[in-house]
Amino acid sequence: MCGIMGYIGQRNVVSVLVEGLRRLEYRGYDSAGIAYLSKGEIEVKRSVGKLSSLESILPTIPPVSPAGIGHTRWATHGKPSEENAHPHRAGSLVMVHNGIIENYLSLKKTLQDEGREFTSDTDSEVIIHLIDSFYQKGGSLEKAVQRATEKMHGSYAICVLSEKDPNRLIAVRSGCPLVIGVGKDEQFVASDIPAFLSHTRQVIFLEDNEIALLSSEGVEVHDLKGARLAKEVQQISWDPVMAEKGGYRHFLQKEIHEQPRAIVDTIRGRVAQEAGNVILGASEWVGDPAKDYKRAVLVGCGTSWHAALVGKFLFEQIAGLSVEVDIASEFRYRDPLLSEGDLVIGISQSGETADTLAAMREARSKKTPTLSICNVVGSSISRETDAVFYTHAGPEISVASTKAFTTQLTALTLLAIFLGRKRGRLSKKAGEALIHQLILLPNKIEEILAHEKRIKTIAKHFFRYRDFLYLGRGILYPVALEGALKLKEISYIHAEGYPAGEMKHGPIALIDENMPVVVLALKDKVYEKMISNVMEVKARGGIIIAFAEEGDNDLPGLADEIFFIPKIASVLSPILMTIPLQLLAYYIAFTRGSDVDQPRNLAKSVTVE
Repeated sequence: MCGIMGYIGQRNVVSVLVEGLRRLEYRGYDSAGIAYLSKGEIEVKRSVGKLSSLESILPTIPPVSPAGIGHTRWATHGKPSEENAHPHRAGSLVMVHNGIIENYLSLKKTLQDEGREFTSDTDSEVIIHLIDSFYQKGGSLEKAVQRATEKMHGSYAICVLSEKDPNRLIAVRSGCPLVIGVGKDEQFVASDIPAFLSHTRQVIFLEDNEIALLSSEGVEVHDLKGARLAKEVQQISWDPVMAEKGGYRHFLQKEIHEQPRAIVDTIRGRVAQEAGNVILGASEWVGDPAKDYKRAVLVGCGTSWHAALVGKFLFEQIAGLSVEVDIASEFRYRDPLLSEGDLVIGISQSGETADTLAAMREARSKKTPTLSICNVVGSSISRETDAVFYTHAGPEISVASTKAFTTQLTALTLLAIFLGRKRGRLSKKAGEALIHQLILLPNKIEEILAHEKRIKTIAKHFFRYRDFLYLGRGILYPVALEGALKLKEISYIHAEGYPAGEMKHGPIALIDENMPVVVLALKDKVYEKMISNVMEVKARGGIIIAFAEEGDNDLPGLADEIFFIPKIASVLSPILMTIPLQLLAYYIAFTRGSDVDQPRNLAKSVTVE
């Protein structure tokens, strides 16, 4: 949530800042602003709404400026307004901030008692006044920032620009992501890599309590006591073109279509089909999988939590390993009971999800081994866990997660096969067959995508309905939750996902001719029970939209609309079944005229509580 962009160098600063902020729009925002040096003074431009509103008030003739900072704000303290938008100013300084300062009220009172006046309702303005109060007492800007951080409690990523020191930017983080882009005679700082990906793929990831000094000559990173740190410059493999729409109407549509490629990349180099094995590198697993673990605890938020629920079925069925699934935001607050033989696995697309990161820190504080499943190389979670399994989905720009989810499921499947073989619960023959099915997945997804128009037609029939119920059984019940989440996220239609066996325990009271029921059905051991659920819906005048396996001859006579998916091993069916549900949500939202890529009130990465 929120986006920071900073630049120092010889380019048109305003253009670089606006371009960077546009590439961060997926994070969600309600206002935007930039600050830049012009003729020795700092100019601040802010507006409510989209970047187009900000651009309308920017100078038509680009100013000659060595440095600037920009921000897209997602309101926490104070409503969306020009006064509450960033950057904030105090004295000769301007600053942008992501995060939440928990003790801002006491800090604000102290600063007001000193005679300082505030113009916003935000916690962020307190920071720049605090920095300025130290700066005016003498010493360097870096020292002033360091002293301010000693007073602040909470989470923050901050970038500061000074009129008195115009050839440097100061950036510091604690609990919120911040990454440096290293160029030739220019430097960038941003909340996320896509902001500067078209300019450089050389990056430095800041850790908590590190402060970066950026100039056109280079970057220095210090700890908060001033000691210089040796930081590795990493090469990011993402191609800038991957972050563009590439001819698709929306990023969401593009990312749905990228799933075959993303799954191939996640599988690549990790399977030995003839041996029926999954091969993991030393950094992708912790401990001895054959004997060290009696239980896995999977944690995640939102879509990643749904992936964890599927993971429970995979680990228990394939590997015979007991699994507990926790919503990350609840995990640390209930003082979880962890013991020897436990492994905690955190799932996060960005690797910066605040609650998931906190859950992993809680596990490590209890000396429990940790593994993360993550898409972003060098992210906080990947750095703070004992091992990391990267999904290789590539940049995911749309707020609603698609390819991150299916690559997480792919990763969990690979881990389950790995564990199953090591623990002796999966035979070589069974492992070979399952890997073969996994390799076929991308082609089967392509088959589904080839019938996209069929989903579009179904969406046109149902986009005006206000409530949906999604039902699944067994390993598909988490997919019902995910399908409902996608619909509500981007179309603003109320939707609920349920295990089908629970329908008679409440949801059945809602079913009538105005309640479409989305049914996910496999020809498995609970198929007949799902048919019974369908009959109960029909008996109450409900509408059935069924997603079923090819060759199903029973559901077509019961469903109002039906879409078939290719046959696949049941443990892989969640991945295939997810694709048409994503398309259904996309086309319903698109037909309703919703902002598909940037739905209201949502942010891509929830980096604060």
